[in-house]
Amino acid sequence: MALDLGDRRIGVAVSDALGWTAQGVGVVERHRDGREVAEIERLVREREVSEIVVGLPRNMDGSIGPRGEICIAFAEMLRGRLQLPVHLWDERLTTVAAERTLLEADVSRRKRRQVVDKLAATLILQHYLDSKAGR
Repeated sequence: MALDLGDRRIGVAVSDALGWTAQGVGVVERHRDGREVAEIERLVREREVSEIVVGLPRNMDGSIGPRGEICIAFAEMLRGRLQLPVHLWDERLTTVAAERTLLEADVSRRKRRQVVDKLAATLILQHYLDSKAGR
């Protein structure tokens, strides 16, 4: 499972059983009280997830900024709570690539807002799967 952690939403994607392809599942809304973690736990159980990839936003020079620190803390919390391997994956420009793909597909602005996080999570997971397979 891959998570694209945003301020308001978390994009979610899962792989097929063989770990070849990533498919977007949807988005989990963020809440101040942390309810989103329970939703992620439910998805992990439901989808029989064995490991999680959290997108790590890096600056273009490779350094980690405030947003990256938030993602690292979130990944650590998930690792402790779910007792699963949680990997951080460089997600530079995945949201930009997702936006560009949706623009090229002539998806309306309203619809883009609804699916961009899911598509970004899908790209993160596909890049991770490709790296594991040596592609």
